[in-house]
Amino acid sequence: MKQLYLSNRFFLLFGTVSLLFAVSYVLPWLFWVAVAAAGLALGLAGVDAWRLYAHPKPILVNRRLPKVMTLGDENTVRITLKNTTGHRYEVELLDELPMQFQKRDFTIPFIILPKEKKTVTYPIRPVIRGAYEFGHVNLFISNPWRPASPFGYLQRRLQLEQPAEIAVYPSVVQMKKYELLALSRLSTQQGLRKIRRIGHSYEFEQIKEYVLGDDYRSVNWKATGRRHRLMVNQYEDERSQQIYSIIDKSRSMRMPFDNMSLLDHAINSTLALSNIALKKYDKAGMITFSDKIGTVLRADRKANQLGKIQEQLYKEKERPVEASFELLYHATRKLVNGRSLLLLYTNFESMYALDRALPMLRRMSKLHLLVVIFFVNTEVEKVAWQPAESLEQIYTQAIAQKFLMEKTAMVQKLQQHGIQTVLTRPEELSANTINKYLELKARGLI
Repeated sequence: MKQLYLSNRFFLLFGTVSLLFAVSYVLPWLFWVAVAAAGLALGLAGVDAWRLYAHPKPILVNRRLPKVMTLGDENTVRITLKNTTGHRYEVELLDELPMQFQKRDFTIPFIILPKEKKTVTYPIRPVIRGAYEFGHVNLFISNPWRPASPFGYLQRRLQLEQPAEIAVYPSVVQMKKYELLALSRLSTQQGLRKIRRIGHSYEFEQIKEYVLGDDYRSVNWKATGRRHRLMVNQYEDERSQQIYSIIDKSRSMRMPFDNMSLLDHAINSTLALSNIALKKYDKAGMITFSDKIGTVLRADRKANQLGKIQEQLYKEKERPVEASFELLYHATRKLVNGRSLLLLYTNFESMYALDRALPMLRRMSKLHLLVVIFFVNTEVEKVAWQPAESLEQIYTQAIAQKFLMEKTAMVQKLQQHGIQTVLTRPEELSANTINKYLELKARGLI
């Protein structure tokens, strides 16, 4: 009986019968009509219950989850249902989603025909890393109501598929997407741009015909004399350079954007960039910090290095404290051997916050090639450029524009001290960071 539920049609039917009994107090001749109607209603409900409970397992269910889900991407859940009976059912599917989604009214209604095999899919987009636990798959089945078949007064609940746990990792989908763009000729059409080489290394690759923009110092005069056309030497990119992604885990990175924190955007970008760096034969590593040093993974280019980075990124959590850039400076001096490219993911919301960190950033930039990556506040940006219709909105707009100008001033201040910068919207973080890495590599600065 715990599986039995009453539908709205049941209450409508027996409400009508109750109304007939009530009216029969005024019109006694309606009493026997009400009795007949009550007997008919009980009979219909009994037949309806028999049709629902005639088979112990009228519908079989198989839920297929991805092996892992990726952060910030749409992941597809597939549920296959098979009707083992000769009856047609109305079905209301309720999958017990993990608590992280906070969805308590998730249902999918449909009709399944006799002996039919049906697949139901729905997308989910996790915005928090960690373990997600799916509960049971619940089916509320009822006999379809039609004029020729007046049923559907009762519902039977079937609880199928046992709970399952699945891990949400940093976005592998985004990583593969940017790998394809960075290594393909279509990258300029998709947000990644190719950077012409300004300097060059000493690793000779080939002799090619001169095109506008090539370094004139690379002209091969002997080959030019033989071919009667300008020919230049082409050199390979430097390999085995150390690339460190440094992630600030302090409270400045807890700010949400598109339901994901800035830390999670930085984590997705780190995975994508590390993959590109390894494909370019460089060494990828990572460091996380806040008021103390967190994960330290030394730069390497072994086959399992990307897997190690992914596992470490999966475990990272924000800390509600201020970041210690003094600690980061001493950690990089001790842990990072040799000149390396340091990509620092952090966020400065005021010039005061930058001024506090600047002395340590300048020291780091003397030892390594430092790129400071921080974020445009997109909510402030929306306020700054929306039409103002009142005096209060004009003041609010002016303050918002002041904040945006301060961000630009931060970029200029860092560049004055020889520190590379990337000021980006969160949704463009991976593309802009990879562009910066490819630019520095093409210019031979790494």
